[in-house]
Amino acid sequence: MLTCLSNPQLLPSHVLPFDHRHPVLRRSPSITAFDGGSSSDGDRFRALSLKKSGFLSVIDRAMEDEEEYRKARAEVQRKGVDVEGYSIEGISVGGHETCVMVPSLNVAFDIGRCPSKAVHQDFLFITHAHLDHIGGLPMYLATRGLYNLKPPTVFVPPCIKEDVVNLLEIHRRMSQVELKLDLVALGIGETYEIRNNLVARPFRTHHVIPSQGYVIYSVRNKLKKQYAHLKGPQIKKLKLSGVEITDIVLSPEVAFTGDTNSDFILEPRNADALRAKILITEATFLDDENDIEHAREHGHLHLLEIMEHAQWFRNKAILLTHFSSRYKIEDIRQAVSKLQPKLSPKVVALTEGFRSAY
Repeated sequence: MLTCLSNPQLLPSHVLPFDHRHPVLRRSPSITAFDGGSSSDGDRFRALSLKKSGFLSVIDRAMEDEEEYRKARAEVQRKGVDVEGYSIEGISVGGHETCVMVPSLNVAFDIGRCPSKAVHQDFLFITHAHLDHIGGLPMYLATRGLYNLKPPTVFVPPCIKEDVVNLLEIHRRMSQVELKLDLVALGIGETYEIRNNLVARPFRTHHVIPSQGYVIYSVRNKLKKQYAHLKGPQIKKLKLSGVEITDIVLSPEVAFTGDTNSDFILEPRNADALRAKILITEATFLDDENDIEHAREHGHLHLLEIMEHAQWFRNKAILLTHFSSRYKIEDIRQAVSKLQPKLSPKVVALTEGFRSAY
C-alpha cells in the first residue's frame, strides 16, 4: 500500500521546497523490493525509502509545530476567561503585577500596575503590601478622580491601614490631588456588605508578609424548614404578621487568595474558599528547577502542591494565576495538562501578560 502526503506549505523554512505536483510516496512496510528487481535495485530502493521517511518525519514535525503555533496564538489573543457564569479579566505575573477583576461583581483584587479596566471597578480588595499587588493604588485613585467617578471602597488588611493612609498622604502632597476613597480595614472574621445581595469576608493566607484572601458571597433568603409544608397564602399571612419566615443563606461565589503558600488549604476556617464556585489562586512555580521547598520559603504555591491537596478543592472552577515570569505560555499549558483527571477539567490558567515561545 502507498500513502500520499502532498502539503508542502507546512514545511519549516529550513527545508528545501519540493514539487508538490509529484507527491512524496510513503511505501508500505510490507513491500521489501520491486518484484523481479536485482539486489542492488532493492538496496537503492531501501535507501531512497529511508531518505524519504526522514523527509516525511520533518513534515510531520512541521505539522505538529503548526498546531502548537495555533494553540499558542489563541492563548496570546485571549482576553480574560469565562468560568461558571463569570467573566474574569486581568493580569498576574509573579513579581511584576497582579490585578484580577470580576466586572459583573464590580470588584478588583489587587492593583499591581492599575490596568485601565480596573479603574471602573468600585470595590478593590488588597491582599498584601508587596508593590506588585498594591503599587498601582495611587494611580487607580487619581484616574478615577480624573474621570469624575465616585470614590471607591478599598479594603486592606488592618495591619497595613495606617501605612496606606500615610502613603496616600505623601502622594497627595506631591501631586496636589485629592485621591478620594473609603478605606476599610477588614479583618479575618469580619463581613462587609457590598450590596444587598453580595457580601465579602477575608480569610487567612500565608505569605512572607501579612496577607489575607477574600471570599465574595451571594446572599439569598431561604424559607425556613418548619414552613416548607405551608401553601402560599399561609406563608403570606405569617409574613404579614411579622414572623421571620426565612433564613439568610450565604453562598461563596468567588475566592481570591493572592500570594500564599499551601498552608491556607489546611486552615479549617478556610473551607468557604475551597468550596467557592470559583477559586482564584496562585501557582508561582511549575517545575523541578524551583521545588516545593523553594516555593514555601518565598511564601508561594508550587503546582505539585495543588496536585497533592487535590481532594480538598471542591470548587467548580480553579483559576491559576501569578506564574513566574520565567515561564512561557506553552510551559504553563503543559504543566496544567499534567494535573489529575478529576482536577484538570476545572482548572484554567490566566496567561495574560505571558509570552509564547512562538
